[in-house]
Amino acid sequence: MKKFIVCLGLIALLPLVPPPAAGEANLKEASPGEVNLYSYRQPFLIKPMLDEFTKRTGIRVNTVFAKKGVLEKIKATPGVADAVLTSDVGRLNDMSEAGVLLPVKSDILEKNIPVQFRHPGGLWFGLTMRARILFVSKKRVKQAEATSYEDLTKPGLRGRVCIRSGKHVYNISLIASIIAHKGEAATRIWLEGVKANLARKPGGNDRAQAKAIYSGQCDIGIGNTYYMGKMQTNRKKRAQRKWAASIRIVFPNQAGRGAHVNISGAAIIRGAKNRTNAVKLIEFLSGDFAQKFYADQNFEYPVKPGVPVSPIVKSWGDFKADTISLTTVAKHRRAASKLVDLVDFNNSTKSSNN
Repeated sequence: MKKFIVCLGLIALLPLVPPPAAGEANLKEASPGEVNLYSYRQPFLIKPMLDEFTKRTGIRVNTVFAKKGVLEKIKATPGVADAVLTSDVGRLNDMSEAGVLLPVKSDILEKNIPVQFRHPGGLWFGLTMRARILFVSKKRVKQAEATSYEDLTKPGLRGRVCIRSGKHVYNISLIASIIAHKGEAATRIWLEGVKANLARKPGGNDRAQAKAIYSGQCDIGIGNTYYMGKMQTNRKKRAQRKWAASIRIVFPNQAGRGAHVNISGAAIIRGAKNRTNAVKLIEFLSGDFAQKFYADQNFEYPVKPGVPVSPIVKSWGDFKADTISLTTVAKHRRAASKLVDLVDFNNSTKSSNN
């Protein structure tokens, strides 16, 4: 079988590999020496690591890259895929609750991955970490003006905060973490306070919040750490370097519980025909080579202790991470989503006071 890469929806296939006929699965049938993989993670990041895995083990990796719909495909075609890579813990939790994941016991994974970054029953394993941080204007925000998530509700920040949709998985995870620490009632008050301080209706991606700060639409935004690295090094869209230069990073809640962190991760799919090979792949992704590659190429934090971060990430300084189990956080995701609706968070019509 020829190795192939497919993106669901709209993607190009590697040379000489015809597309599947109508009604056929996008993953190839199982055979010795291969593993079939669904990936939410982008090809530029994953393919070099998969190629290295094949080089070292002889195990071919047949991959479907997707932005959405993987859980539905797993349910519709049981046994077709062996493993899945995701970009956040929320999707792993959804798959866990749907009963489509297979528990794994691996000494290597337990050694490489700290307990708070893996499912207690071995259903999923974190591979990289990122913090949900504050982007703040260097010119318009004082050093002590915003140092925590709770500070985003201060009256002095009225009309100065911007954020992507409250329903986005990154923000749902953040809100769920606050519920885990403070309860739903307190989190609702927090959401209402943030909404009252919004400069505009929630929207865009994390980089759009940095752009809004640069252009003066707002003074403070929320984003994942790796977006800062992407903006600082962007050669194709050099304007993003200006956005990054206009802001500084604040790791929230350093005097308390620490900054909320999320993960990318992996899991074995129930009914996997190449289970042993799939476990070997995840073990490889938790090892030194892949962890360093993640760190250097995507400005993420390795989960394996002792693997260095990239020089750019190191320049941001050390930070205290919230150590709450992500399994605990994930349990509150539905409640977080309901709160976003309850306070009508995404329908804010505030305008900037700057």
